[in-house]
Amino acid sequence: MAGLPLDPIVLGGPPNVQPGGSRARGKAMTIGAVCKALAQEFPEISISKIRYLEDQKLLAPRRTPGGYRLYSSGDVQRLRTILRLQRDEFLPLRVIRQELAAGAGRDEEDGGELPAPRTGADAAEAEQRRRRRSSVSVRETGALYSLDDVVEDTRADPRLVAELEEYGVIRGERRLGVPYYDETEREIVRAVTELARYGVGGRNLRAFRTSADREAALLQQILAPALRSRNAERRKEAIDALENLAAVTTHLKHLLLIRDLRKIAGT
Repeated sequence: MAGLPLDPIVLGGPPNVQPGGSRARGKAMTIGAVCKALAQEFPEISISKIRYLEDQKLLAPRRTPGGYRLYSSGDVQRLRTILRLQRDEFLPLRVIRQELAAGAGRDEEDGGELPAPRTGADAAEAEQRRRRRSSVSVRETGALYSLDDVVEDTRADPRLVAELEEYGVIRGERRLGVPYYDETEREIVRAVTELARYGVGGRNLRAFRTSADREAALLQQILAPALRSRNAERRKEAIDALENLAAVTTHLKHLLLIRDLRKIAGT
């Protein structure tokens, strides 16, 4: 609760009763302890983000008579699953809620089964999603890659990369006259390389560029006051919201596209 001092990091309270009726064993943890425990895997985690996920009905920790949140090992596992689905799959909260309802993130202590390891096509698809996720974080651009690295990794034609720069789809960064590209631009090149197999070139991507500019302007307008805040915590919350809104708008665009493609296919 805001304004109250944090209680001890680990409390030996009774096991928490999960929504499904199962009981998670082990010691309970305060919200501050949970935040600290997950910080290494999820550097952007914060107490306010955990509270936000609780407000969205994704978490339901037990409360002490004094109002302190106590998280069981099952709660922590559930939170870890939520954060991984956001980070690795870039799923909006609505979809994450559905994944959890379907059993994602249940651990052995909750009486459930761990998800089966992905193999074959599923593993390849998961790897592609991880690559996409590395390109969509608004917090940092990640590593830089030379033109040769990008061409080798994406199997793109160097002339296509030059065309993408010409039409402003990617920009690159010059260092001592040598072009370098961040992870987002590398993944743009990878995606366009797939489109190029169907005759799509840089000049055809102006519509995508224009659409992206408009969406970015809209999200900026929605969150501008918080993004400009001098309060670090408020700004971090705004960035979290920005990424979540980006996920929602991406999902919406996908749905609208599928709807229109069904009309084209006559289904």
